[in-house]
Amino acid sequence: MGTYTYEHPRPSVTVDIVVFHARPNSLQVLLIQRAREPYQDTWALPGGFVEMHESLEATARRELQEETGLSVPSLEQLGAYGDPERDPRGRVISIAYMAVLPEEADSQVVGASDASRAAWFPINDLPPLAFDHNKILRDARRNLLSRY
Repeated sequence: MGTYTYEHPRPSVTVDIVVFHARPNSLQVLLIQRAREPYQDTWALPGGFVEMHESLEATARRELQEETGLSVPSLEQLGAYGDPERDPRGRVISIAYMAVLPEEADSQVVGASDASRAAWFPINDLPPLAFDHNKILRDARRNLLSRY
């Protein structure tokens, strides 16, 4: 890729991934515990920065695999999140994806990369979340419930 100069500042772009897992009598969501600032030790959705050579979905799959060890058969784009104050590091726009694992799916996860831990949480018993991940999760839950 060439070097370009733009009149306007360019924001960073990230992806965040909401993974639901249907368990007997419980809907669970996958979270990672952040190993770095900002929000070090706080739980968050898996995700990260888009590399210049990657598509958005490829980034989502890579980040999910790197941070949790999990691969999902399909991802659906949920929406874009661009509040100027959503990330204390600067102007960051995130594209959120969601996936739903069936009850019988292997759902073992392990925290890696910039995630110190990865774990499943019941949707009705979540810890405080980093960034605007409560909003993203609320939208994903609404999307999921609208289907059933």
